[in-house]
Amino acid sequence: MIELRGYVDESGRPCFAVWFEGLDAPAAARVTIALTRMERGNFSNAKAVGAGVFEYRIDFGPGYRVYFGKDGDRLIILVGGGTKKRQQKDIETAQARWADYRRRKRQEIV
Repeated sequence: MIELRGYVDESGRPCFAVWFEGLDAPAAARVTIALTRMERGNFSNAKAVGAGVFEYRIDFGPGYRVYFGKDGDRLIILVGGGTKKRQQKDIETAQARWADYRRRKRQEIV
């Protein structure tokens, strides 16, 4: 089983959770199904979008996206979410968050 964790920025804001809580009930249900599939190792709707970030596509409504990075074989860090309409901006934000996560993790190890 793969563990999913939400990215928390330096100020303590849980970015993925904030996005998820803003969804309406049908969208939240679809995202929850996608997260369950990810936990079980099903990444058939995911593709790399650069800088170590992946995009999981959800074919529902405006085309929801979940952005994540892989920290080893069993840990996924959820760095954000969005829709097809804001895709490029959401990818850039996810890449910046992933870079921040990796930088802070390296600092903890040193």
